[in-house]
Amino acid sequence: MMMRRDRLFLVATLTAIFSADLYFILLPKLESVRHGPGRWCSCRPDNFTIPRLGGLTTPQLSNRTSLQPVDNIMTEPVTEGSKLEKLFAHPLYNIQTPGLTPEERLLEAKQLMEYYKRKASRWERHMKLYSEAAAASNITVSKHKVTFDSDANWLKFHLGINRYALYSRDDPAIGKLLRDMQNMTVIGADYTQDEKALKGACDCTQVVKPSGHHLKLALKMQNYAKAMFKPMRQQRDEETPEDVFYFVDFQRHNAEVAAFHLDRILDFCRVPPVAGRLVNVTGEVLHVTYNDDLRAVFFVSPANNTCFFAKCLYVCKTEYAVCGSPHLLEGSMAAYLPSLSIAPRISIPNPWIRSYTFTRKEEWEVNPFFCDNVKQLYPYNSGNRLLNIIDMSIFDFLTSNMDRHHYEIFTKFGDEGFLLHLDNARGFGKHSKDEMSILAPLSQCCMIKRSTLLRLQLLARPEYRLSDVMRESLQRDLLQPILTEPHLLALDRRLQKVMRVVQRCVRRLGEDKVVTKDFARYTAKPQAATKTIKVR
Repeated sequence: MMMRRDRLFLVATLTAIFSADLYFILLPKLESVRHGPGRWCSCRPDNFTIPRLGGLTTPQLSNRTSLQPVDNIMTEPVTEGSKLEKLFAHPLYNIQTPGLTPEERLLEAKQLMEYYKRKASRWERHMKLYSEAAAASNITVSKHKVTFDSDANWLKFHLGINRYALYSRDDPAIGKLLRDMQNMTVIGADYTQDEKALKGACDCTQVVKPSGHHLKLALKMQNYAKAMFKPMRQQRDEETPEDVFYFVDFQRHNAEVAAFHLDRILDFCRVPPVAGRLVNVTGEVLHVTYNDDLRAVFFVSPANNTCFFAKCLYVCKTEYAVCGSPHLLEGSMAAYLPSLSIAPRISIPNPWIRSYTFTRKEEWEVNPFFCDNVKQLYPYNSGNRLLNIIDMSIFDFLTSNMDRHHYEIFTKFGDEGFLLHLDNARGFGKHSKDEMSILAPLSQCCMIKRSTLLRLQLLARPEYRLSDVMRESLQRDLLQPILTEPHLLALDRRLQKVMRVVQRCVRRLGEDKVVTKDFARYTAKPQAATKTIKVR
């Protein structure tokens, strides 16, 4: 009986090995023979290069305009000066597309103004009632002048959201919005909506808590702008310990800031604007908090620092608190997206979701052919959804963020809308390790957008080195340095690994099956911010 089991095991093992050889080696070679003997000549290890824009014949995506060849796009002359400015002046970062129709814009100006005027009136009524109640109870309430500005930068940000991106990289309102979040007076602090949904309770039998380690707050500015504040939990030079699971890791405020800058450098423009800020925990949070539950979690530590902790009961203890020094606390300020009531979004499980337990593995972690199954499923069997997930996996690999369990899209844009790259605070935890499993969508599907690939190639060149342009971009933030030098250098190392994965795919399948055309003509000079919308 034992001998039979041994034979069955041997047969099963040999079958698996033969199947892998057939899929990865024999079939691609047979297909190369069918396409002609010259197909593999340019892909030998000694002379392999990813092709430039010419010569790629992958069928275009369903929602793209007609594609036109771009000649010599990778050979633009480079002069001395700001690498970041030269990068953004490169033709790859100035793509010409048709004007946007109303259906391709997320919101109409009239609709947005009416909605927020109602919100402003509601806030004024609420503050009047709260002030009267506070006076009767001898509670001190800080009062600030509040003005609704129809020309506010956060409103311009909301109006600029379209089918292809959250914002235009050349839009001056984005830089002004970053400065607003760094300096504008805070008039209100409250829990975020997801923490309110918990109502102070966590299911402690689950490994993953929907809140707790986040300690995030919603802060309202004096012009009714709203930002999500994530306080500092970890020093810049601290690495996440090897024994800590990704799903219980700290959320890092500097990772949120760095992720916004990286997303912009990759020209995705799918992360809402994020800026670093020093917040006075007492004056800018406690004294403008009108939620009794939130006020109740503030205390003064033995060192006389003002502290607060999370609402979730699992970590409802002073040892999990964050503290000012004695009042000032640095953190990230992320601009809120438009309200769900006027711009609905849906959250969709990532096909490459990780197992949020200590032992179990997901199918993609054990099945190298997992992407073949995904390609058969709606909405990944057509359009650009799968390619957008691959974009997101490259972005997450560069930041080393393993916590991408869901992604969100605006419902107005349907299946062809871009993916929002939200919640990046678990990135940049380890500079000494590259988690290759994050690249599973790329390595298993062997697909990548041509625009993404060419920008990665550009950022690998010494003239535009990714670590250099990131360092320059991050120096503009109030809390710089945002990343330590080892984290910046890790970006260059990881970028090379992304390129090697693409090279292996091209060797195996051929460039026309791996690299997908996805954008139209470029312009030599940037267009005006009001007219430039990149194709994603």
